This record gives sequence, C-alpha cells and structure tokens, in this order.
Amino acid sequence: MADPDVDKSGLFNEIADGQVYPHNEKWYSHLLDQYKIYVEMADRISSRRATANSYFLSVNSAILAFVGYLSSKETGEYLWLLAIAGITLSVLWEALITSYRNLNTAKFLVIHKIEKRLPISPYDAEWDAMGRGKNPKLYRPISHIEQGVPYVFIVLHTIVLIRTFPWSLLTFLGIRFS
Repeated sequence: MADPDVDKSGLFNEIADGQVYPHNEKWYSHLLDQYKIYVEMADRISSRRATANSYFLSVNSAILAFVGYLSSKETGEYLWLLAIAGITLSVLWEALITSYRNLNTAKFLVIHKIEKRLPISPYDAEWDAMGRGKNPKLYRPISHIEQGVPYVFIVLHTIVLIRTFPWSLLTFLGIRFS
C-alpha cells in the first residue's frame, strides 16, 4: 500500500469575486474551529486504531489459548482450522494497521498545511523536533512497531498449522510433493 499524498494546494477555499468572507476575525475564528475539529478527528482515528489492535490481540491470544487447551485434551484434530483462522485474522490486522497509518499520515499532512495559516505550528514543530521520523534514535513511528505484532501471531499460527495439519489427507486426495 502506498503512502498517502495530499493535494495541499486545494486545501483552502478561495472566495469568488463578489463574495464576502474577508480575512478578518470571523475568518480566523472559523479556521481555528475547523482546525480544532480536524485535530480531534485525527485523535479519534488513533483511538479507533488502538481499539482495533486490542481486539485483534485479544482474539489471536484467545485462539492460541484455545489451541493450547485442546492440545492438552488430545482432541486437536481440527486445530489446523483454528490456525488458518488465526493467520487470516493476523493478515487482516496488518492490513488494517497499514490503512490506519496511511489515514493518519494524510490527516497530519493536512494539519501541517492548516498550521501554516495559524500563529503557531505545534504539530509541525514537534515533527521537526523528532527528525520527521527519519532518525530512529529520536523517534520510531509506532505503526512500524505495531506492524510487527501481527507477524508474530502469523508465525505462531503457522507453527500450529504445520504441526496439526492432516498431511495424510493430501496423499489421500492424490496431491504429492516431489
């Protein structure tokens, strides 16, 4: 998935000739109100992202715990199905993290553009202070760290799949590996 690219030139609406919406206190008040709402929406995206991560972490952990429980009961003939479900959920989880990362990137590009019309640019200054995410000693983007977690679960579920898949079924179906 490609990183988002925001067309910043079309961000601000220019007022057509004959229209009244001058650069006065009302204009700046509206700009500030819209900025506040937009920053709040960016924060909500981050909150939804954390909730989604908690959900996928819980479901994957529950699947592995259930696999462990069934393995101890020696009734694990269909554990490979749970492993496939876990792998599928983990792949979807990783795609969701990428989607949220791209959405937040786009939102902060817009926030930086809006800040150019405000007296201060705190988010842009913070991003500069953190080396714009290019110096891992200063800042390592959270999404890069959190994207590793689904891969850990993919490996664990793959181990379960390899250990529990009924390989003899493939021979029965006439599928041979040479």
